[in-house]
Amino acid sequence: MSILAAALTVASGLVGPPAAPAAVPAAAPGGTVIGRSAQGRPIRAVRVGSPRARVEVVVVGAVHGNEPAGKAVVARLRRVRPPRGTALLLIEDLNPDGSAAGSRHNAAGVDLNRNFPYRWRHQDGVYESGPGPASEPETQAIQRFVERERPRITLWYHQALRMVVKSTGDAKLERLYSSRSGLPRRRLPRYHGTAVSWQNTSFPGDTAFVVELPDGPLSAAGARRHARATLALAKAVAPPRVVSKPIPFDARRKADMRDYAQRHYGIDDHRLRDPKVIVQHYTVTDTFDPVYNTFAPNRPDVELGELPGICSHYVIDRDGTIYRLVSTRIMCRHTVGLNYTAIGIEHVGTSDAQVMGNPRQMAASLRLTRMLQGRHGIATRNVIGHNENRDSPFHRERVARLRTQTHGDFPKAVMDVYRRRLDRLPAPSSLR
Repeated sequence: MSILAAALTVASGLVGPPAAPAAVPAAAPGGTVIGRSAQGRPIRAVRVGSPRARVEVVVVGAVHGNEPAGKAVVARLRRVRPPRGTALLLIEDLNPDGSAAGSRHNAAGVDLNRNFPYRWRHQDGVYESGPGPASEPETQAIQRFVERERPRITLWYHQALRMVVKSTGDAKLERLYSSRSGLPRRRLPRYHGTAVSWQNTSFPGDTAFVVELPDGPLSAAGARRHARATLALAKAVAPPRVVSKPIPFDARRKADMRDYAQRHYGIDDHRLRDPKVIVQHYTVTDTFDPVYNTFAPNRPDVELGELPGICSHYVIDRDGTIYRLVSTRIMCRHTVGLNYTAIGIEHVGTSDAQVMGNPRQMAASLRLTRMLQGRHGIATRNVIGHNENRDSPFHRERVARLRTQTHGDFPKAVMDVYRRRLDRLPAPSSLR
């Protein structure tokens, strides 16, 4: 039984660095100009989705002027609605000079996908890499753009090997695109100076990979299929929808939290700084309202009789609705020994099995946890159940009688299943 359950029991009567970022570029018909080619042609990016979206997916339709098929996917994506919380940033053509000439290279005769700084080396002929790393204006433009936007995923379309190319990014996302597009996922040699290698090395947690389309023009059906695969990626990394429903946390409650932290952890602060743990709980209720009504008052809890009142940062209802009750910048009393460094998540339900067997609630829980992992850099091994609190390397308690205190919700056997499910999701990435 959790500390919340105890409170409810009494209440209810129940028991190579890129070039420096340029100024914000000017808008232009058909998109925003992010740079210009060697011959002065504009390179544009079109945003599809809310300007407030915190997760972005970049799609580059063409890098080589004689490989234009990806432009059909970009054209299709301009007419879609991305998943909530995400936006698509569409670059139809990174190499407009090459496209005008029907050439693989830009106007200076450089293969742009050999011109990026990571593992750059001089190459001649078909793979002419230029006089130096990032020597070309097109390369510099996309580097500035990626540095500024920090997309969660970047897709680079090429032709004509008919595959999703394995990279050093998130294999789960590559496999998802492969399954949705019908293209096999295969490995190619590690070429020097590629855009993908530069991105994946420069921005850990984000993922860039190449999709090699078939030879020739892409059919309308093919464009739709690849657009759907792209939207599947966006959905996989979309942040969960969170409803703000704050409980009162005034100056008095913050002072009580600071006093609690001093007694139990030797910390003279009410703020949650650099959290290292996420703790899962269940409420022992069937609905959300009694949970909120228990957390909202600042009164001593019935189990330990201390102030401030117990609380949790998040509560997930049985229909999958996520409520944020307390900012993750503030300590909450939810787990003895870990409140100084732990984010608490409560699940409306009366047992581990009920929560784990509820698909909507579990999907919301996993997505929220993954988001928090990325935002705070929390390892999956430190996503724990309330019953595992004493085994956490971060457990600390100054009050001797509480050093062995725990509760029964989410024991290790249950959390091992939870953590396996969590690891099936795309790797967490910081939301900027």
